[in-house]
Parts: sequence; C-alpha cells; structure tokens
Amino acid sequence: MAKGATYAAVVIGTGQGGVPLAKALAEAGWKTAIVEKEAVGGTCINYGCTPTKTMVASARVAYLARRAADYGVRTGTVAVDLARVRRRKRALVRQFRAGSEAGLRSTRRLHLLFGTASFAGPHELRVRSRDGAVRLLRARHVFINVGCRPRPARVPGIESVRTLDSTSIMELDRAPRHLAILGGGYVGIEFGQMFRRFGSAVTILDRGSHLLDREDEDVSAGVEEVLRGDGVKLLLRAEVDRIGRTAGGRIALAARAGRRRHRVVADQLLVATGREPNTHDLDAEAAGITLDERGFVVVNDRLETSVPGVYALGDVTGGPAFTHISWDDHRILEANLLHGGDASTRGRLVPYTVYLDPQLGRVGMSEREARASGRRVRVATLPMAHVARALEMDETRGFLKVIVDAHDDRILGAAVLGVEGGEIMSAISIAMMAGLPYPRLRDGIFAHPTLMEALNNLFFHLTDAE
Repeated sequence: MAKGATYAAVVIGTGQGGVPLAKALAEAGWKTAIVEKEAVGGTCINYGCTPTKTMVASARVAYLARRAADYGVRTGTVAVDLARVRRRKRALVRQFRAGSEAGLRSTRRLHLLFGTASFAGPHELRVRSRDGAVRLLRARHVFINVGCRPRPARVPGIESVRTLDSTSIMELDRAPRHLAILGGGYVGIEFGQMFRRFGSAVTILDRGSHLLDREDEDVSAGVEEVLRGDGVKLLLRAEVDRIGRTAGGRIALAARAGRRRHRVVADQLLVATGREPNTHDLDAEAAGITLDERGFVVVNDRLETSVPGVYALGDVTGGPAFTHISWDDHRILEANLLHGGDASTRGRLVPYTVYLDPQLGRVGMSEREARASGRRVRVATLPMAHVARALEMDETRGFLKVIVDAHDDRILGAAVLGVEGGEIMSAISIAMMAGLPYPRLRDGIFAHPTLMEALNNLFFHLTDAE
C-alpha cells in the first residue's frame, strides 16, 4: 500500500453535489480530495439529464416533422438516424464532462483522484485505482456522493435474455421494431415516448393501476392519454410471470393484467423498475456508517451520517433523486460547515419535471397529499386548450392544476401537464418560495401572448373550500 495522505476533506464521487462542494471547500482553504470511480460528472452528465434530454430533443424534432402538415409545411418522409442521434448525445456528454473535470483540476488545493473508494475506518479510506494500486486517505470530514445505478428486475427467466437499462438503451444504433418496457415511472415514460417517436412500437408494462401512481389520478390519466395518443401501448396492473425467448429469438413476456393474460413479443426489453444505491463497495460497516434496509445512507436533516464528520449528499441518501436536490444538498453543507449556518433539508420545496412531451412540471403537494394533511383546500384546473399561446402553437394537450390553502390563500402545490410545463411550474414555484397568496398571480400582469398568462385564468377556476 502506498504511503497515506491526510486531507481536511475527502469527497467520494463527482456528481452534481460533490463537485461544487469540493470546489467550495478547497476555495475556502481546505486541502481537499475528490475521488471518482468512473467518469467525472456523475449520473446527471454521463447517464441521466444531459444524454437523455439531448435524445428527447431529437425525438421531438421527429414528432414535429411528422406533424409539419398541421402547420401548413410540406416535408418528405421522416426517418431517424439513431446512430447520428447517439453521436450528438455523446458529443454533448463529452463537452459537459470535460468542462466539469477542467473546473476541478484548475481549483487550488483540490486533488482529483480516480479509483474505487472504500472505508478502512470512520475517517480513513482506501482508494484502489484501475491498475490495482491502493492509496490510503485520512480526512477530518468525508462526504459520500456515490449516487445510484439501475436496479435489475427479478422476474423468472429474465436471465435468459439480454436486457437494456437507462444507460445501455442510449447506445443503440438503430430503433428496435418493438420495445417492451418494464416500469411506468419517469424513466419508462421518457424512453417509451422517445423510442415511439424514433419509430419503434412500444409497450409499457407497469404493476400500478396508473402510471406515476404517486401523482393525483387526473394527472396520471393525463399522462396516459398523451402516451396512448402517441401510439404507446400501456398494460397496467400487469404482473410479469415469465420472460423467455421465442423460437425466432425474440423476447417474450407472459403477463397478467387483472383477469386477462397477455403475451408481449419484443425485440428489446428495457428494465426501468427503479434504482439502487452505489454503496455496495463502500464497506460502510468498517466506518460504522448506518445504511437502511435498501442500502441507502441514513442521514439527519443536516446530511450527517451516524458517524460525526461523515456526511452524504445526493441520490445515495434515498431522498428525491434529482440533480437540483443534490445541488441543494451541497448548499446546505457549504452553509453549515463554511459559514456557520443552520441550513437543513426540512421543509424544502421539491420541484421536478418529467420530460415526456408535453412536459409534466410538479411542485409541492398533490391534491391527495393536501387533503390527507387535513387542510381545507381549493383546487383549480385549466385545460391547455383554453390557453391562447398553446392554441397558436397547436400544442393543446394537457392541463394546469393548482392547490391552494383555503385559510391563507397560499399555494400548496401545482401540476402543469402541457407545453413547457416545467417552465410554467417554475414560475409557480417562485411564488411559493416567496409565500405569495394566489391573488397576486391571478391579478398579475403577464405579457401577451405567453404561456405564463394562463395563470391569470387558472386561479379564476378555484373550487369552493373543501
């Protein structure tokens, strides 16, 4: 083993929380090391936001090209060159990754190390490089930012076929004739619509009675209507009994949906049944770090683990698995450790966007959650077909929905299923952060014609308090 090195801080993982945290610590004068097992940038840059949304954009262009006649534009036959789509995706990933790595390498007092980190004690780490060399690091503060990976499905016979996950599906160089997807969450929905637009027949099988079953039923139903309208087949309440090969070498799924049995034959199978934490090689027990039953690192609301001076941030904590939440985790740690603050995860808003088309933007409580809390609430909905800008764009699928506290007129939550739904949701999110009562938006002046002016009309549709 090589001679050890001592640091003020060691960050394990270069995700979207770990990178800005390591830079902030180093810039504050802490001698800092950041350890990366594979590629700088974490899930977001390499396998998540950047590549998937790049491919979503390509799929939308194909969709609009096929709809060109609706706008009075003549086009020829639309064909998708998936290998070219992949090249564009790879180029952007390389650009973002290189920028992130350059930022780390140019920061004084910050050392970027490549290897697999595991605990040798509460404040000791072994870093094994790809050539087998081991380096021992000691640090007063350790930050775990190792993220998550796709969780394999456990279905009889699945080992007999080659499956895709959210990473490997982006490396296909041609669209399969028929793509089957296990799981109707964000990953399954985004890739399902994407590959339908790339030219594949797509079947999504989900165990729930609705897709995105944590959402309100009307929101889930709206998402399902969009997907069915795009030609995606949905099998809900589907229990897959067995997976195997046909005589011709295709993939066959045997499933039950209610009282009916189904046989789905596909050329490729995407497993999108969730994610699991990358804590398998951390040797957390050697440090006394508590993991929950699923392997996530247990932290308090200041992101400290069961070991003083050892923290975790990002997806590995089992909280909301979004880049912007990882970024907020880094802000909490920076505020508390460098500026004597008292920041915590308590009560923070968790906005997010599902990048189907049209987008689903969500923030705050759902109607179901608000009513379960015992509050008296008012609810308003407005179809996108009643929004002038959406009509002008011929993008009228979906609706806006908002939940208001009947006691103080504060906005509790919103769902926007519509063109640029994430952007409209973000405006509502700003109002919620400011504590604005809903009449400030209802009576606000928004430029015409914009999508945002739909907020004027939306709040005029509030129901009586319930």
